[in-house]
Amino acid sequence: MPRRRIGFWYRFAAVLCKPPLVVLIKRDWRGMENIPAEGGFITAVNHNSHVDPFAYGHYQYNTGRVPRFLAKAGLFDKGFVGAAMRGTGQIPVYRESTDALSAFRAAIDAVERGECVAFYPEGTLTRDPDGWPMTGKTGAARVALQTRCPVIPVAQWGANELLPPYARKPNLLPRKTSRVIAGPPVDLSDFYGREMTPELLKEATETIMAAVTAQLEVLRGEKAPETPYDPRQVRIEQRRRAAAKDKTRQEEGQGT
Repeated sequence: MPRRRIGFWYRFAAVLCKPPLVVLIKRDWRGMENIPAEGGFITAVNHNSHVDPFAYGHYQYNTGRVPRFLAKAGLFDKGFVGAAMRGTGQIPVYRESTDALSAFRAAIDAVERGECVAFYPEGTLTRDPDGWPMTGKTGAARVALQTRCPVIPVAQWGANELLPPYARKPNLLPRKTSRVIAGPPVDLSDFYGREMTPELLKEATETIMAAVTAQLEVLRGEKAPETPYDPRQVRIEQRRRAAAKDKTRQEEGQGT
């Protein structure tokens, strides 16, 4: 299927965003040859800064295959921002709602129309202390297995040095370098034709996240932790420790 034209709104967004990006960030871009020239596909991207959608979007725009991001539905109702989100073909996500499934349907439709849909499988900024990708959510795997489209693992590093996760002010000097690399498509063929159970989606997601992490290892020149940071398990452990402390206090109070 042929690619969709970039369109007015995406070109207008590029006119606004590219000049400050060029001024603020140097570029080290690799792997553009792995971005499909035609047809629908998914990119799975690590997320370590509120700036990285712009840094990654700049990279992807220059390949000629613009990404359609999944974004909070509320952004689509906010004046100029909403008009730009709608005009550039971004996909609204209705969190904590039965309409959340509509995002996956919209993503599937976009892929089947020959577009690129960009997923941040972690679902939020990484909480790994060293900035490595966390465990992923299953949305990208679900769309990939439904459509059997290519899944391109993309890693980025550098935007997080300009604006670290959860920081309020950018660190402008010295000038930072945005490093972005796209790897070859993830081989998900072992998952095709099988019942799409939670276990299957989890395994496919782990395969995708391992490919993203491997690309980030190339960019950083170092090895990632053997076990990805799992925020759910961390929360469970924090609750367990808090409960143990409360129990100890109660026992100490009863003993006095």
